[in-house]
Amino acid sequence: MLLNFFDTLRRYKAPVSIREYLDLLEALKANLVFADREQFYHLARAVLIKDERHFDRFDRAFSAFFEGVDTLEMLPEAMIPEEWLRKEFEKFLSEEEKARVMGLGNFEELIKQFKERLAEQQKRHQGGSKWIGTGGTSPFGAYGFNPEGIRMGQDSGRNQSAVKVWDKREFRNLDDSVELGTRNIKVALRRLRKFAREGAQEELDMDDTIHSTARAGGMLDIKMVPERHNNVKVLVFMDIGGTMDAHVRVCEELFSAIKTEFKHLEFFYFHNFIYESVWKDNLRRHKDRIQTLDIFHKFGEDYKVIFVGDATMAPYEVTEAGGSVEHWNEEAGSIWMLRFMDKYRKLVWLNPYPETHWEYTTSTDQILKLVDNRMYPLTVKGIEDGMRYLSR
Repeated sequence: MLLNFFDTLRRYKAPVSIREYLDLLEALKANLVFADREQFYHLARAVLIKDERHFDRFDRAFSAFFEGVDTLEMLPEAMIPEEWLRKEFEKFLSEEEKARVMGLGNFEELIKQFKERLAEQQKRHQGGSKWIGTGGTSPFGAYGFNPEGIRMGQDSGRNQSAVKVWDKREFRNLDDSVELGTRNIKVALRRLRKFAREGAQEELDMDDTIHSTARAGGMLDIKMVPERHNNVKVLVFMDIGGTMDAHVRVCEELFSAIKTEFKHLEFFYFHNFIYESVWKDNLRRHKDRIQTLDIFHKFGEDYKVIFVGDATMAPYEVTEAGGSVEHWNEEAGSIWMLRFMDKYRKLVWLNPYPETHWEYTTSTDQILKLVDNRMYPLTVKGIEDGMRYLSR
């Protein structure tokens, strides 16, 4: 049975290995869980999945593998031991619910009726008050109502009175193959971290306090240290307007995540490509501009540089003086990008367009070469790969 479960996880691209599969078997042999699907879910996820990004893949695989267990067609009587049913009732029913169930007489009567009807019924049933099926008022089934019910084959409760609710996917926004969100962007950005202690002494040093107190013969000697902060320095340049309007939401989420992840962060805007000036406030972009040379002078080469843009424009906007669509630029954008490459050893470009589309745009190919192929898609995996390069 578990070999098929292991194959299902692989089919859903959950990164599980034989070593982890053997660890799960050992845990089951040690009786860490017994006859409890939810407990098995948590045990299997803890043993098999080592990265929270893959929790949703595990959830989908788990749901697919055990889906038949919740349906009538794949639930023979032999799979429903009385001990298991009793345990589920006792675990999930409140005292008030137990009293309502007693309306059938007792737990034994409820279990007995359930198993009898399952043995008698030969086909799927819709509605009614007796057979196991969907709708109706039978105590057994789905999408119906009975206060003393056992729910079968339903992915969510309607009256909130079933004994157990299955298939909760709590981590669907952590998968690196699904839509971006602030939380999973933060997970990806964590690869670019370098902690250092700096500032006022505000944090208790527990180990040093214990040792100092022991050396002082038991007299409490509290030791403090500065808080640890992410010491990475980051410059972010984000394309705004034009074709980037289609990517506003994901850029907002990226901006929100970056602001909370890095202590030393400077953020600037540009349009289409980098030239002699940038800005911080889009409402004052034509009045309050910052010279790019001033950025070179102010921020040292220890800063990591992240450009965010779709790299989609006319080729001359990259290669020609006067190529900008907004103003006359004395020097080509490509010259300014080469200056960035000379000044900052760690620089990447994040592109919101899928990587499969890059080859169809001449400007994207030009920029890709200028940044020495350090362009990554604006996905969780792409951000993670970019941060991995910056952290080397």
